[in-house]
Amino acid sequence: KAPGEGKLGRSAPPPPPPQPFRMLQLCQVTRALLISNARSACSTELVQQEAVTLCINVSRQQPFPAADHVAMLRIPVYDDPNEDLYCHFDRCADAIQSEAEHGGRTVVYCKNGRSRSATVCVAYLLKHRKLSLGDALQKVKTARHVIDPNPGFMAQLERYEQELRTRSLCFPSLRPEAPLLLTFCSI
Repeated sequence: KAPGEGKLGRSAPPPPPPQPFRMLQLCQVTRALLISNARSACSTELVQQEAVTLCINVSRQQPFPAADHVAMLRIPVYDDPNEDLYCHFDRCADAIQSEAEHGGRTVVYCKNGRSRSATVCVAYLLKHRKLSLGDALQKVKTARHVIDPNPGFMAQLERYEQELRTRSLCFPSLRPEAPLLLTFCSI
């Protein structure tokens, strides 16, 4: 019997074709937050298919999608541990939250969708979803397993997590569920 022949000497049917790997994809972190690389995020078809209303481009050089009715925000940083992404955390997190509150969806992307975009997504989860840094990282990693914020961005996220804790202790009105009485803080 020749290789590839079935029991009766006939050729076995060819195996089914492999499922195509989706090279272009927007990975869902929450219902209103997606993370991606630049190539996928610049696919007008994908942006429209996923009903994206805001694109946050965390790079100096990557393009925006040519999509109508999509707001665009550029955060001009390189994937360098010495870059200051921290100063953009509140602005990005608040933009994502505002978009979500109005029924919109945001895609955050950088060149490879690994470090800068992941850092911004984690910052959003820290501020508006009140997740710990570990839980926020895991949530983004579950959506896009290749994420890996560089060491400088990780240090900035640790600082941001601490700052958010301090804000909620010193300014309880920022936490609607917290009582306003007997809160003292030295600044």
